[in-house]
Amino acid sequence: MESVGGEGAAAISPVAKWRDDFSRAFQYYLDRSTPHAVERWMGTLVAALIYVLRVYYVQGFYVVSYGLGIYILNLLIGFLSPKVDPELESLDGASLPTKGSDEFKPFIRRLPEFKFWYFYTPFFAFFFQIFLHFT
Repeated sequence: MESVGGEGAAAISPVAKWRDDFSRAFQYYLDRSTPHAVERWMGTLVAALIYVLRVYYVQGFYVVSYGLGIYILNLLIGFLSPKVDPELESLDGASLPTKGSDEFKPFIRRLPEFKFWYFYTPFFAFFFQIFLHFT
């Protein structure tokens, strides 16, 4: 009788190892970029500028750009919105602190800055690949 992890496991193992190594390296560089917010956003703005110039010179892909704009607007709304809605909280009897013993709740974003950047940036690489493929 053959063992459960026979030849099939040997064929999958290099792919799984490569995926784990890539994931580990990606996470390492992502962690290293976390404190460098200005540099991260400058790189993203350069990618966005290249995208906009490519749309302008190709004179196309307006529907794709419209969809990308809606996605970015959705992220921006999440970035600017508080984590806890104050109107819903006031219905429960909570209000702004009026005494020193009341709890102070600072403004906490629903979507933190790093996650906003992380979800925003990869789409330019994805759409740029579409441009290169179809033009």
